[in-house]
Amino acid sequence: MCYGPDAGDPRLRNNIAQWLTTFYQPADPVSEDRICISGGASQNLACLLQDFTDPVYTRNVWIVAPAYMLAFRIFEDAGFHKKLRAVPEDKEGIDMEYLKSQIAKSEDKARAGDNEDPQFKPPRPFNKIYKHVIYAVPGFSNPSSKTMSLRRREELVRLAREYDALIITDDVYDFLQWPSSLNPSTLSIEKADLPRIVDIDRYLDGGAERHGADGFGNAISNGSFSKIFGPGLRTGWCEGTAKLAYGVSQTGSSRSGGAPSQLTACFVAETMETGELQRYVYDTLQPAYGKRYRLMVEAISKHLIPLGVRIPQSDRDVVGGYFIWLTLPPPLKGAVVAQRAKEDDNLAVAQWEEVDMLAEGIERLATVISRMLNEEANGLHSAGRSANRGEDAESLW
Repeated sequence: MCYGPDAGDPRLRNNIAQWLTTFYQPADPVSEDRICISGGASQNLACLLQDFTDPVYTRNVWIVAPAYMLAFRIFEDAGFHKKLRAVPEDKEGIDMEYLKSQIAKSEDKARAGDNEDPQFKPPRPFNKIYKHVIYAVPGFSNPSSKTMSLRRREELVRLAREYDALIITDDVYDFLQWPSSLNPSTLSIEKADLPRIVDIDRYLDGGAERHGADGFGNAISNGSFSKIFGPGLRTGWCEGTAKLAYGVSQTGSSRSGGAPSQLTACFVAETMETGELQRYVYDTLQPAYGKRYRLMVEAISKHLIPLGVRIPQSDRDVVGGYFIWLTLPPPLKGAVVAQRAKEDDNLAVAQWEEVDMLAEGIERLATVISRMLNEEANGLHSAGRSANRGEDAESLW
């Protein structure tokens, strides 16, 4: 029951490194010195901002949108309330042309304002202050369910290097994957479909150790046991270059209070050493989520697609995560449809439901959408009218 080492329980770091190597199959094995144990992805996001950003010198936080809304407060707490910028997705997961143009404008503004040095963070040997932060969920994104293509991931790393940006990726859904086929031979997939951005930063154009680089790299992967073990554990990890991982381990709260989640980390290490956790992910979670996905997509194809509803990246071979994102036919708005669904058909959108009720939920949603489209066709303009009655859209969530 003593304080743990700064970087976290060595057994867990080693077990995580082995699993990541097996799952992602990078060109070189993931080593223990690239891993730092955290109190979960959210807690570690706050630590990364403490260690590697300055609220003045760091120009902007670029967030791939739509995004995980609870991350916004973490950025705001770090002083970036007026510096958050949305980057739209495209068919490949991120609109790189938009990001390139906007980040260039941000740099021009910083130079014009003589913003060339960190204002509040002193220089320290174990960290660096980045000019930009890019936040993304590249795999099965929350909430759009999109996966960023390999081409976009490589483009993003090159852009981050050009503008001294740290890419923070929440890779928390990668293990929750299954075939997109509605008649698969198996619902379990034990290898990643794509390399992570942090893996790409290792090998692309000479990697983080290329000539002229400082060795910190431009990407860090946030991992968590919340999605694959249990959210109450409050245990996760991050992976980056050895220098970056060491910098995270030197966060003031960790140096003072010891490694986050030290006791729980020891429990998790036991389950990983026996292989119990890995088998639970592959043999229980993936099939369970895959079954729910298949039931929902079958119902969506039958009831919603004929109404003009669309699913992004419908040609993928591998899908996963927690979300199925639907694009509504114009002029319908998501918040208004969710409100009408709750008021008219007792249907709560984006809530958990028993497996046997999933198809019925899709059918009820189809009824609402069909009714609203008919109202629009008859000139009743239901979307605008219903948005002004009852509870506002924000309270639905």
